[in-house]
Amino acid sequence: MKFMLIWRATSDEAWGNLGEIDFDQMLETVGKFNEEMIEAGVLIAAEGLAPAEEGVVVDFSSEPPVVTDGPYGETKELFNGFYLINVPTIQDAVEWAKRTPMTAAGFKTEIRRVPTIDEFPQDNEWIKKERAWRESTGQL
Repeated sequence: MKFMLIWRATSDEAWGNLGEIDFDQMLETVGKFNEEMIEAGVLIAAEGLAPAEEGVVVDFSSEPPVVTDGPYGETKELFNGFYLINVPTIQDAVEWAKRTPMTAAGFKTEIRRVPTIDEFPQDNEWIKKERAWRESTGQL
């Protein structure tokens, strides 16, 4: 099963503390964790995100939608990176989440299962098209 591990800072203080971490040390710590996941054969993808201030939000509360510059919400709503892993159970995902480098006070890792295309109605025309695309790109 695929799971997404989402790193989340839950306070302005936690976000501020990130700036105090030596960048080379952070890269080494995260790199070692990534290497563990690669060696275990569970890592599918891992990405950090640019600061929320560089993003935009498309809000569909009105017509036409309103586009505003980021950040879009409170610090506790923001996340700054994720892992996509393939493990047998959610308990395995929890064990990997417990080992992530973002373990300081004020940080949480949310775990969400990523449904497979097989869980959707296979007779649906859009699912058929997506399956064909996934097969043509080697994703299935």
